[in-house]
Amino acid sequence: MTAMATSYDVIVIGAGHNGLVAAAMLAKAGRKVLVLERRDVAGGQLANESWGEGFGLDPLHAGGSLRPDIARELGLSPDGANTHASYVSLLPDGGRLALRADAAAREAIRPYSARDAERWPEFVAFMDAAAGFLDAAYRTPMPRLPTPGLRHGLPLAQLAWKLRRLGRRDMFRVLRAVTMSALELTEEWFESEVLRAAIAAVAIHGVTLGPMSAGTGYTLMHQWLNRGGLAQRQRTGGSGQLAADLVAALKRHGGELRTGAGVQRVRIEGQRARGVVLAGGEEIAARSVLATADPRHSLLDLVGAPELPPEFVWQAQSIKLRGSVAKLHWLTDGSHDLPEGTLAVAPSIRYLERAFDAAKYGELSAQPYLEITTRGNVVSAHFQFAPFALRQGDWTDARAQMERIATDTLSAHAPSFADAVRQLRSITPADLQSTWGLAEGDLNHGQLILDQLFILRPIAGWSAHTTPIDGFYLGGSGTHGGGGISGAAGRNAARVVLGAGA
Repeated sequence: MTAMATSYDVIVIGAGHNGLVAAAMLAKAGRKVLVLERRDVAGGQLANESWGEGFGLDPLHAGGSLRPDIARELGLSPDGANTHASYVSLLPDGGRLALRADAAAREAIRPYSARDAERWPEFVAFMDAAAGFLDAAYRTPMPRLPTPGLRHGLPLAQLAWKLRRLGRRDMFRVLRAVTMSALELTEEWFESEVLRAAIAAVAIHGVTLGPMSAGTGYTLMHQWLNRGGLAQRQRTGGSGQLAADLVAALKRHGGELRTGAGVQRVRIEGQRARGVVLAGGEEIAARSVLATADPRHSLLDLVGAPELPPEFVWQAQSIKLRGSVAKLHWLTDGSHDLPEGTLAVAPSIRYLERAFDAAKYGELSAQPYLEITTRGNVVSAHFQFAPFALRQGDWTDARAQMERIATDTLSAHAPSFADAVRQLRSITPADLQSTWGLAEGDLNHGQLILDQLFILRPIAGWSAHTTPIDGFYLGGSGTHGGGGISGAAGRNAARVVLGAGA
């Protein structure tokens, strides 16, 4: 092995959005920072792909935006996302329920239920308030259990005050909603099955849960926060532009980036991180290391079980990933007959639950929940449920079946769609693991479920981005504040590293 003469204050493993956010903030604070990325392109899940002329796109996320405070701190424009698009439920009878946070949504809902139409503004106001509380929770450092330090007292008191300011009724509504199912939550608000299913679809987006699963009330609030409502926020230039902006911010503040530089392991001496060893044997020294890959890989592969306490190793091994998402992209001639906005194939709660039932048994959903977006001649779909671990066969065989199901499902709602298709590319859960490094195809680096939230994320007692190894920190989507595109986890981790004097 060879060692570089250059030593860094912090090495950040992974150039996804959380890694880039953390690195840019550390560099802005005057730290000498190096970001190492396994792939040849930075951006992680935000990186663009091109599959030929006219077929360039964001392969994994139709939208996404940093939290406004993060964008401001890094000098990025907070206005790069279109927040005005409709969220449209495609119905079996050819109808289309278009939902927005304005008066037009009330009139769209009215044919299904006059009562629901009148309750819609109150629901939107409640969800905005709940998302605001969740944002505050994500900005609040979680205590180091079972013996929290005094430094957590004031932030936690401020969070409790934020909750109290919601008012007695909404305060209890928010607390109850965290553990409720999307079925229960939407039943408390609305009577129309069509409306309830459209909302419940967002609650299960990207997680291996059905609308009847406990905790999908929380995931609805989480998605509402990240999206700014029901519809995806599509950025001008796509998510790849956000990745490019973050790389530019990193370099503007003096940070360094190396792509094609996979980390083999973190170098540990005396129970402290001292740097990293790359796949080719090169050693790079650093005072601290921040890993933004999924926590199971970061702890068990990059650090290794022999360096960690036995009980902690068991907890790390027990982190639940369980991805069940696939992505499809069709290049069309433009006559696909699909409107702009975020479109959902989610006609009923029962339909969504049956789609989830297939995943329970390792099967591909024959009637999937789809979320569709369009950009020019490209139509993209988020497909659930497509379990990483299939009970029969593998994804080499299942890919064609999934492509056929998705195309047929879309064609039922847009008769001209199939004839408009010129090319089709799909991304299976196996691809998510092999190409993007997402273990078990989990976009969130760990399922957003009740036993992996807040003080329990990623591991009970270790939610403050620290680990049993001094100078080694976690800051990816699998940590507190993570899941989806927001940058909250990277921001939080950077603050912890700075607070430790790294």
